Amino acid sequence: MSASKIPATIVTGFLGAGKTTLIRNVLENAGDRRLALVINEFGDVGVDGDILRACGVESCPEENIVELANGCLCCTVADDFVPAIEALLAHEKRPDHIIIETSGLALPKPLVKAFDWPAIRSKLTVDGVIAVVDGKAVAEGRFADDLDAIARERAETENIDHDNPLEEVFEDQLACADLIILNKTDLIDEAEERDVAAQLAAGARAEAKVVRAREGRVDPLVLLGLAAAAEDDLHNRPSHHDAEPDHDHDDFDSFVVELAAVADPAALVARIAEAARAHNVLRVKGFVEVAGKPMRLLVQGVGARIQHHFDRAWKPGEARASRLVVIGEKGLDRDAVTALLAQP
Repeated sequence: MSASKIPATIVTGFLGAGKTTLIRNVLENAGDRRLALVINEFGDVGVDGDILRACGVESCPEENIVELANGCLCCTVADDFVPAIEALLAHEKRPDHIIIETSGLALPKPLVKAFDWPAIRSKLTVDGVIAVVDGKAVAEGRFADDLDAIARERAETENIDHDNPLEEVFEDQLACADLIILNKTDLIDEAEERDVAAQLAAGARAEAKVVRAREGRVDPLVLLGLAAAAEDDLHNRPSHHDAEPDHDHDDFDSFVVELAAVADPAALVARIAEAARAHNVLRVKGFVEVAGKPMRLLVQGVGARIQHHFDRAWKPGEARASRLVVIGEKGLDRDAVTALLAQP
């Protein structure tokens, strides 16, 4: 690795796997290392960036946190990624390491390819690609079809056309990773953990390691400093989309639901879980005003598993808006989901 190049770590992982929590733990344990973040999200509600700014960690001040809300950073390299990197490198104190959090539906390989752009390659190198995995979701079979059934069907017909966009995104993230974080192990038992770890190893590169974690707690010394130079190793990172000249995210929809102040957070959580079950919502996240409370409620849901807590006080003069980002597969009934979540 050239001494003049700044290492960058790409953190990928399916919706709700725990990428932001992992990064927050890195920030809080980075020591004297100066970090910068580039955060890519769907929608204009910057949930992940706001969570990370709330850390208040000196090693990563607010000016070193850049949010890009276009949904797919690698699709807008010239318009968004290059200017974001140039702005970070123009700071008086250049970062020692840049962490890039992709959106939960991002394909990592096109972003690694972006590091071949002359404006990027001369300044940065991909220190490593980290794939964060929701162990509970994988244990429940949420990201893969019944592989035995598919094999039987293929044996019985010559015309099977199997296309599961969720599975493809998940497999692409594993196949590109230098390190896989099996997260949320506190939600599964030992037998499930062994089974999930075996599934991940089967879908990963031979060089990739699987590290178990709870609540995204992994030592930064494990995550940073991999020196993988992934941009020079693209041929060893296969993708379902290698034959495509371009890629898109037409298999998924996202939208924002705006709510009035909520009187009962538990009732809202129940409605979100109902929407996830009834309409196959993949992810819900956002901030909510609770009537009569000085604190802002952070809501994050993965399928019907919903977490919520008051994360900080509303700032003086801050608009106390309630806005939730909803993400699901194409064809998601936006009106029905909105009506359900907006019930008084």
